Amino acid sequence: MLDESEIHPLFYGAPTTTEFKKLRKRIVRYTREAIEQYGMIERDAKWLVCLSGGKDSYTLLAVLYELKWRGLLPVELVACNLDQGQPGFPATVLPEFLEKMGVPHRIEYQDTYSIVMDKVPQGRTFCALCSRLRRGNLYRIAREEGCSAVVLGHHRDDILETFFMNLFHGGRLATMPPKLVNEEGDLFLYRPLAHVAENDCEKFAKAMNYPIIPCDLCGSQDGLQRQQVKQILDGWEKNSPGRRQVMFRALMNARPSHLLDPQLFDFAALQRNSQTALGRSDD
Repeated sequence: MLDESEIHPLFYGAPTTTEFKKLRKRIVRYTREAIEQYGMIERDAKWLVCLSGGKDSYTLLAVLYELKWRGLLPVELVACNLDQGQPGFPATVLPEFLEKMGVPHRIEYQDTYSIVMDKVPQGRTFCALCSRLRRGNLYRIAREEGCSAVVLGHHRDDILETFFMNLFHGGRLATMPPKLVNEEGDLFLYRPLAHVAENDCEKFAKAMNYPIIPCDLCGSQDGLQRQQVKQILDGWEKNSPGRRQVMFRALMNARPSHLLDPQLFDFAALQRNSQTALGRSDD
């Protein structure tokens, strides 16, 4: 067994049960798989790892440090929390945690909460505007810190839910890609947990006793589209265990010729073999 002096403080006190070891190994494997599959590694790059205080971002930070410890992630990491001025947000939790863990970090205060409350009509959801304001600030911070990528903790279930939200409400087949370039073209956005299940993130963060901070801004609103989609997926999963993973694999197995988008596949250029269709002239 590893002595605590041989591991990163993020893993001090980790359970020694077989169940937890399998969980940890699975999360590390899936994260490494996504990083390699989607070409996220630039040697000697610097990543801004976004830490909200939720279970997903804690899991992201821990697994990235484990990959660094294993020599599988040759990049510099700096954790970042954007305090958006939400009333009641425990502003000291993350700085104290990151100091204790010895994680290089930056805490940024920007009161986007007041902007969201002022601009969003009563009864409408805050998520879209809140997300845009947050993303703009994170890109700015990444540039100031000399980072080449902003790294987010979206997991498999986030990606699957976004797909169905676009399908049901947006009229398009689209979701959160594991890797993209921002509109300005100067920063990558990565989602290394793309293959990791939300349930695994929850089990991991809970087992490690990380100080979880809930998002009361969005979570306090009833009838959110994402919650509705989550309930639908939960029902499908309950009736057919493993359904979520099957649907997720489908996102990695697209066949443009079997869809209806003429911009993805040139249906007009399809030609039949006239001799096969009409019979050869020498028959």
